[in-house]
Amino acid sequence: MNNRPAQTDTDRIILAHGGGGELTRRLLAEHVLGRLSNPLLDPLTDGAFVPVGGAPVCFTTDAYVVTPVEFPGGTIGDLAVCGTVNDLAVMGAVPQALSLALIIEEGLPIATLERIVDAIAASAERAGVVIATGDTKVIERRSGDGLMITTAGVGAPRPVLALGTGGIVPGDVVLVSGRIAEHGLAVMSAREGLAFTTSLLSDVAPLNGLIAAILDVAAGEVRFLRDPTRGGLAGVLCDLAEATGLSIDLDEAAVPISPVAAHTADMLGLDPLTVANEGKCVIVAAADAARRVLDACRTHPLGGHAAIVGTFTEASPPLVELITRAGGRRIVQRPYGEDLPRIC
Repeated sequence: MNNRPAQTDTDRIILAHGGGGELTRRLLAEHVLGRLSNPLLDPLTDGAFVPVGGAPVCFTTDAYVVTPVEFPGGTIGDLAVCGTVNDLAVMGAVPQALSLALIIEEGLPIATLERIVDAIAASAERAGVVIATGDTKVIERRSGDGLMITTAGVGAPRPVLALGTGGIVPGDVVLVSGRIAEHGLAVMSAREGLAFTTSLLSDVAPLNGLIAAILDVAAGEVRFLRDPTRGGLAGVLCDLAEATGLSIDLDEAAVPISPVAAHTADMLGLDPLTVANEGKCVIVAAADAARRVLDACRTHPLGGHAAIVGTFTEASPPLVELITRAGGRRIVQRPYGEDLPRIC
């Protein structure tokens, strides 16, 4: 599906600006980042290590506007906790505490609110974090689709661990911790009432336990971690190619995807590489650590379908190329806008 709008009003925000793709990148680069530039923000990582009393604390923030607020496999509450925990975990931090702000639309059933708060509590317990502070606002009817949530999170850094794109070299490998595209397709099935996708469940889950298992066996050889949410696997890999100046060969046959997700994406004209995930991790590791990382993933409940999917190369210009099952090659691009808006 070509999600490039035929015409863009450059004086107004459009929905695709929030999709995590090329339009999001342009919006931030041209209108936001230059006005806020500082050494903590400029790397554009999932969080920042902020000096507090002489010691660094990992700090992140996020907002959740998914519609519907309850979907197969989870709720907006699960997303809020897991997404924030995952942003801390991929920074190499141990998540500790979250803030939670609920923006509630007038008319939301109290029973719905209670179910979502129960989901928040359960996800926080599963992730081993506490909700330490919060806020509540109510907005007018027909102005919020039920409920929106904003969060912040803090975590403790692991000693002597440096993650980022700077250490990636040719020959390093890309791994994915499990089957892709399930969250985005599950939310779309709920939103559109698509009976043929009802067996799909969101993969929303806290990744801190899985990431701890990975780092326990290969901390010094893991270069980079990222959860492929908006923009999917394609978005993360394009970011990596741009940041490192290296190309990535991506093996289509190795990318894990369930048959029902692949079929659904095909029917809808969606590229599963660009569909959001909420319980998966992209790992870049040294080649000689790849098997240890893979084994650590596969022995964890969230990593049973983990796979080695790609390799960094010195090809120029830096591109992500998909090696197809037929042996051909096609360029993988960062999504332009968003085929599935308000997915998280």
